[in-house]
Amino acid sequence: MSHMLVTLLLAAAAQASAQVPPASGALDATARHAVVKQLAQSVEDNYVFPDMAKKVAANLRDKDAKNAYAGADTAASLAEMLTADMRRAGKDLHFRVRFDPEFKVAPEQAAPDAEDLAQQRQQSERLAGGVFRAERLPGNVGYLDMRGFEPVSFSAPSIEAAMTLLKHTEALILDLRKNGGGDPETVAYLMSHFFAEGDRRHLNDMVFRKNQRNEQYWTSTATAVHYTRPVYVLTSKRTFSAAEECAYDFQTQKRATLVGETSGGGANPGGLFAIGSGLVAFISTGQSINPITHTSWEGVGVKPDVATPADRALDVANARILREIIIPKIGDDRARAQLTAEAERLEKGEVR
Repeated sequence: MSHMLVTLLLAAAAQASAQVPPASGALDATARHAVVKQLAQSVEDNYVFPDMAKKVAANLRDKDAKNAYAGADTAASLAEMLTADMRRAGKDLHFRVRFDPEFKVAPEQAAPDAEDLAQQRQQSERLAGGVFRAERLPGNVGYLDMRGFEPVSFSAPSIEAAMTLLKHTEALILDLRKNGGGDPETVAYLMSHFFAEGDRRHLNDMVFRKNQRNEQYWTSTATAVHYTRPVYVLTSKRTFSAAEECAYDFQTQKRATLVGETSGGGANPGGLFAIGSGLVAFISTGQSINPITHTSWEGVGVKPDVATPADRALDVANARILREIIIPKIGDDRARAQLTAEAERLEKGEVR
């Protein structure tokens, strides 16, 4: 997956007339024009907001008519230019074009074949389902570093194992600073661990342009671990898409304190479209609508409760937990002194 907020559905698109180029991705003028023509049509037909879709498509056609892409002699360079132009015109950071000659257009709602599933499973297992690190910090503070949200069918065992390790900590820090997103079902699965048993929450809706289809995301009561102690969530400018949804869900459900920087601002789900010459475009086909705020973080990002540079967020959150939660409970003078010294070190930004 592209570390963006996507549904498992990959929307189909008509193949452009140009043939897939060799591995170098070399393009001539005819191929470039065909790609831009197909991209503009795909945006116009599928982008979630029809008025903006027309604007973005018109901008692409106008630039192509003026030979603005004449300098792009490879698929990679054209992809870079098209991505920048779509994001500039559409104000949607999910817009992206990449060179992927192996991409196959999937029939709508078709299940992945066995080979695709095996590749997805292998990739997810290599990434431990997105769980980069889980550990217990001094004072019995839990720390979970999530670097992505891999498909829940593959990532659930890793998430469950991490939560089992951390379930007896006094407070937990969820680090999303290097998380670019992934599968919203996995966000809901992770969130399911942070409410009391039997407490089911409506987290997010995705409404798609086609047929105004609405997909709802709720926590599940079937998880084995239910962590109800304090939670701090770390964010950065790199926190994007599904990772932003996770932070936003924690915030709107009043379940965590967010520490760090305002996130990237990409909320719209979508799919991949083949546009010819081995190029593939991600186009947002729907919008996220939070059931509490009735809006989303699109274009504005998720704003932290405690604003601090991303590289200081862990120390700031950890120090607050020690000062406000852990140390007041400590009766042993020696242990209290050690944790107080640890809090002071963190507040000063000193390396252990």
